[in-house]
Amino acid sequence: MSRTKAGAPRGEVLRMAHRLRAALARGARHTSPCPQARQHGLGARIVGSAVFFAVGTGLMLHAGQMLLRGLRQPRDGAGAARGTPLRPLPARIDGLGTAAAHLSADRSAAAGGDLYDVIATEHGVRVVMGDVRGHGIGATATVAAVLGCLREAVHDEVELARVLRRLERALARHLRERATAGPGSDSPAAEEFVTVLLLEIRRDGEMRALNCGHPWPFLLGEGHAQPLAGTEPLPPLGPFPLPVELPYVDCGRLRPGEALFLHTDGVTDARDGQGRFFPLPAVLAEAVRADPVSPHAVLRAVAAQLLRHTGGRPADDVAVVVLSNDRQTGRAPSGARDSDTCGSAAGARPATTNPQPTNYQ
Repeated sequence: MSRTKAGAPRGEVLRMAHRLRAALARGARHTSPCPQARQHGLGARIVGSAVFFAVGTGLMLHAGQMLLRGLRQPRDGAGAARGTPLRPLPARIDGLGTAAAHLSADRSAAAGGDLYDVIATEHGVRVVMGDVRGHGIGATATVAAVLGCLREAVHDEVELARVLRRLERALARHLRERATAGPGSDSPAAEEFVTVLLLEIRRDGEMRALNCGHPWPFLLGEGHAQPLAGTEPLPPLGPFPLPVELPYVDCGRLRPGEALFLHTDGVTDARDGQGRFFPLPAVLAEAVRADPVSPHAVLRAVAAQLLRHTGGRPADDVAVVVLSNDRQTGRAPSGARDSDTCGSAAGARPATTNPQPTNYQ
């Protein structure tokens, strides 16, 4: 049954209109028979008819607007469901403090081409950070396909390499389906790819990673912000098949009180009016002067500086996740560190990989 904006059935509105017309008719029958009275009665009927016409027209227009709104609402709801594959993170996940933010370059979309998630599993806390080529509905659908696969694979698979293999298969299947669906996407399926960083943080703080073309995170703590640079990343998922061997990168340990800053290239590639890139290392160094490192404080500081740098309008999707180790066990002695970073960043030790990589077909 159709309803008005106030929730009343449309039949009730029509009954109200009929009662109004009957009341006007009764007023006409009770007019005086004298000529002057008949003139006044005629005037009353004219005015009444005009009022009835105006009210009836308004009711019909209102009913039409309600009908159109009712037809639009299901489509809007479906669009909202498709546009929000990202989900808010809890404040703490298995002893790790979290903070995350996402900003779509497409003002009409609830989400864009960036993806992230942090999931506690029996294998450790597993983190994904990724970036789909392009924007809009096509990119958002790809984000949903990748995250849907990831949220099962991280629990099922012991090795990160197997998680990455499943993401590769899920992406290939999704792109095939899009290609057979025909035109209509703002990003052709044949040209789409996804950068992905898979990170595993174990209970003792040990970190392992697989990186497919994504920016490496920053390690924050003790007044410093140091790139967690690793070996040369693998190619992004999509254009080329993964190599036969996928050894993970050993990234050392995340000690209690330290944090990780994960981001998409929408942060580092952001430019101001003069074309200058966003100075992320300097902004992070300023944000971690306070001790201990607070994920929300770091997130607020970076977001404020980024919006100021871009004049409030970043040209690309932006996603940021900050994770702090709030666990109180396994604290290393003061001044002592394990392999802090993975890779060849300034002051970092060389990256190591698992000595016996498993060959996954």
